[in-house]
Amino acid sequence: MKQPHINCSKEDIHPRVIICGDPARVERIAEFGTDYKFISSNREFTVYETIYNNLPYTICSTGIGGPSTAIAIEELVRCGAQAIIRVGSAGSLQNNINNGSLVIAEGAVRQEGTSKMYVEPQYPAISDTDLIVNLKSFLNKVDINYHSGIIFTHDSFYTDHEEEICKKWSNLGILAKEMEAATLLTLARLRKIKAAAILTVVVEFSANKEDGINNYKDLNDKLLRSEHAATEAAFYALSQINFTN
Repeated sequence: MKQPHINCSKEDIHPRVIICGDPARVERIAEFGTDYKFISSNREFTVYETIYNNLPYTICSTGIGGPSTAIAIEELVRCGAQAIIRVGSAGSLQNNINNGSLVIAEGAVRQEGTSKMYVEPQYPAISDTDLIVNLKSFLNKVDINYHSGIIFTHDSFYTDHEEEICKKWSNLGILAKEMEAATLLTLARLRKIKAAAILTVVVEFSANKEDGINNYKDLNDKLLRSEHAATEAAFYALSQINFTN
């Protein structure tokens, strides 16, 4: 039986999954492997499969924000996903984290609403330890700098108090902000799968975020190299996970 939103069934989805927000990025990620092929497309959800270092992977877009991300995760898990890494983008909340920097999310502030529909806000959104270790191991091995720590997940790209919000969480040591990771990490724990997130910074702290997003869409060389590094790190991290069933 096909899931109603991702339009996939169990034979379409592999245990190792990479998710991203933008449907246009799915094929770009799948092209890192071989024998990649289109599986389905419905609404904001585009699905490909690919083979990377002799292992099969599913690549799926989630659209923007928690609600559509939760839909994708729920349906991916129903189809057999056991480990999911988000390869996404973020805005910096620290002056020393510049455009093109990679941020590994060890955990996320749950300032979005979707995860609160599942469990109380005191429940932590924490990445899987094995995946975090594997992401760091790959980046260390290829000598790529990164930041690792807590990020901030929120619900609105446009707010009336953006500067105030950013300053508050920056002062609390939060590294970056985005719109999907807390939903992923919370729901993954509840569904007993592994999950993590690795993000490319596309908007510097106090910079114009619309310009940053437009630059990311244009994929200048620096951002493209960072996205490639994050993607390869995600493939590696997932490849090191052994499943018992």
